[in-house]
Amino acid sequence: MRRAVATVLASTLLFAAAGCGGDDSGSATDGGPDKFKVGAIPIVDVAPLHLGIAKGFFSEQGMEIEVVNTTGGAAAVPGVVSGDFTFAFGNVTSLIVAKSQNLPLKAVAEGNSSTGQDGKDFGGVVVPKDSPITSAKDLAGKQVAVNNLKNIGDTTVRASVRKAGGDPAGVKFVEMPFPDMPAAIANHRVDAAWIVEPFFTTAKNQGAKVIASNFVDAAPDLTVAVYFTSEKVLKEKADLVKRFTAAIEKSLQYATDHPDEARAVLSKYTKIDAGVAEKMTLPAWPQKVNTASVQTIADQMQADGLIKDKFDVAQVLP
Repeated sequence: MRRAVATVLASTLLFAAAGCGGDDSGSATDGGPDKFKVGAIPIVDVAPLHLGIAKGFFSEQGMEIEVVNTTGGAAAVPGVVSGDFTFAFGNVTSLIVAKSQNLPLKAVAEGNSSTGQDGKDFGGVVVPKDSPITSAKDLAGKQVAVNNLKNIGDTTVRASVRKAGGDPAGVKFVEMPFPDMPAAIANHRVDAAWIVEPFFTTAKNQGAKVIASNFVDAAPDLTVAVYFTSEKVLKEKADLVKRFTAAIEKSLQYATDHPDEARAVLSKYTKIDAGVAEKMTLPAWPQKVNTASVQTIADQMQADGLIKDKFDVAQVLP
């Protein structure tokens, strides 16, 4: 847990140094729109956010957003705690770890969910095309890439290993950005990788084999990520939170109803080939969090030692 503790300490220091929000906390000083930053990883999961901005769903709520790219939920948490981001997109594991260590964070809206379909999800565990690995059971003793250590990737991959009858304790996880994973798999730099779209389709196009749908294995219709903010913003800018939540929920519904537009907007914030965008599997974008699925993840995190005590997700979910 040294890494998690270090993250918490860094976050706390950033929080104090930033004066709990500074000029990016969502205040309009001239009667114009509220201007603030949202931290988000540049993957397909956040297509509704970018689509909603393009469609004016946020501007009609009196907001002007700057999206700042992050590497994942673990990186987004310090940004929200420090006030660099007023809101951020992050997976539920990152938020549970942060809250269990008393960081003042709260989810405000659904982010994205698994499709719930084995073999037809927007991410999965892949291996090189000539790998002898045929199932998650074979990952024990192998090196598996995830975007952030001690996070939703390794938590759900362990779920796949358990379901396949293997021992998750023997898996060796290594941290690697999603964009680097297709080449790492193709060049055998790692034995396997947990990867999401659009890089998931890129890897498959290069011959990678899918051996597990880890989100599906972890929990039915898993809520993978949420949009969250600090308790300070919740308390002091309740109206801003209400408007942001309304805009993101409208964006989630629009992306669900217009999948072609969700695919197209990817070119605005990722370097994605049009052919990949056309073929890739989109996440589910419901408007509400599946609380039961997040509780299942929290229980798995405790079993894996990622958090010490049993965690009630009601304290962090909207």
